[in-house]
Amino acid sequence: MRTSGRLLSQLMLLVLIVAGTAACARDEAAPGAVAAPAPLGEVALKALPVQAQQTLALIRQRGPFPYRKDGAVFGNRERLLPSQPRGYYTEYTVPTPGSRDRGPRRIVAGKGAAGDPASSGEYYYTDDHYQSFRRIRQ
Repeated sequence: MRTSGRLLSQLMLLVLIVAGTAACARDEAAPGAVAAPAPLGEVALKALPVQAQQTLALIRQRGPFPYRKDGAVFGNRERLLPSQPRGYYTEYTVPTPGSRDRGPRRIVAGKGAAGDPASSGEYYYTDDHYQSFRRIRQ
């Protein structure tokens, strides 16, 4: 009985090891592969809060911007926006009424083919501090 109990324990351990190895292999991406961002939703410009509409107007007229960090490079570390070279995206604060700081709302602008966020037409809105984005449809 002792031998069969030990054999059963070893067999169960082997099954767990094989199952764990298979799960890990299934979860790993191919070497060098970059996970594709989730598809982005869209939002109409007129459906955005008035503060976001005002911020986009400031971006298009190249300022002046009320926050020191407006126009800073957005690194896309979350990889939710389409992959672009570093420096392609810039971020701008959308004021949040009642917030004591800059709040969670931002517009991220791409530089587009001309290299200018003011005229690129590529704008993304987040109201949850980069957890999700929607492309602004104009």
